[in-house]
Amino acid sequence: MKVTIVGAGAVGASCAEYIAIKNFASEVVLLDIKEGVAEGKAMDLMQTASLNGFDTKITGSTSDYSKTADSDIAVVTSGIPRKPGMTREELIGINAGIVKDVVSSLIKHSPNVIVIVVSNPMDTMTYLTHKATGLPKNRIIGMGGALDSARFKYRLSEALECPASDVDGMVIGGHSDTGMVPLTRLAVRNSVPVSKFLSEERLNQVAEDTKVGGATLTKLLGTSAWYAPGAAVSGLVQAIACDQKKMFPCSALLEGEYGLNDICIGVPVILGKNGIEKIVEIELDEAEKAKLKESAEGVKKVNGLL
Repeated sequence: MKVTIVGAGAVGASCAEYIAIKNFASEVVLLDIKEGVAEGKAMDLMQTASLNGFDTKITGSTSDYSKTADSDIAVVTSGIPRKPGMTREELIGINAGIVKDVVSSLIKHSPNVIVIVVSNPMDTMTYLTHKATGLPKNRIIGMGGALDSARFKYRLSEALECPASDVDGMVIGGHSDTGMVPLTRLAVRNSVPVSKFLSEERLNQVAEDTKVGGATLTKLLGTSAWYAPGAAVSGLVQAIACDQKKMFPCSALLEGEYGLNDICIGVPVILGKNGIEKIVEIELDEAEKAKLKESAEGVKKVNGLL
């Protein structure tokens, strides 16, 4: 199993580290346009192999896509990261051109690759990848919902004062500060609805804190976060590589599901060896449907800037 990660910045390097430590891939290729960065980070990571007990081979390359040949899965993290005060949507002008070039280069050397898009604005970059490549819809996946849901579970565990492993919950909708739809009604602590433990007011605060999770970290760090995004990507890659049939909310191309068409937006999907094996349609209440529709309108507005 060969995995390529385009963009050896903090998110890309974090992806490579988590994938290697999980020890399910035979090879991870890091690629970057900045001379020596991918090679240096690959070498640094390989020097942890004996300490962390993994056998995955990590190599780095400066812009040489021939090194990515025959990749099974490719992760696209390239593009400029957010700075404090920036929205994900403000990155579209620069990142659209970068993502289009990257994906076409990847497919040239790996025609059967499954692509995971991380670059922001993520839903629009996922949609652009569909339009630019014409790949089957199951082979293009946007990462956002997996990360947003992890942040949701963190906020829930914080409010409940319990371990995150006790909690399950999901965020659907667009990967933006205004587009996320945390499904508080369906969130549980060991199968018990969290509404049994938390007031409506506290749950609303959890939802709002989740939606600005990325912006909160950007303000603190001065740039986009990387540990949780890297871990989210590694979870998707492992589910595909190991044919786990796990359910994650991911940005997928919808063709009538949830009443939406010609849009990539976060919905629950089953991930396996073919990428998106199935889009799962869960029953939403009227308020959730309205929020998802509003989120979709926001994503389509950004798509219109392409």
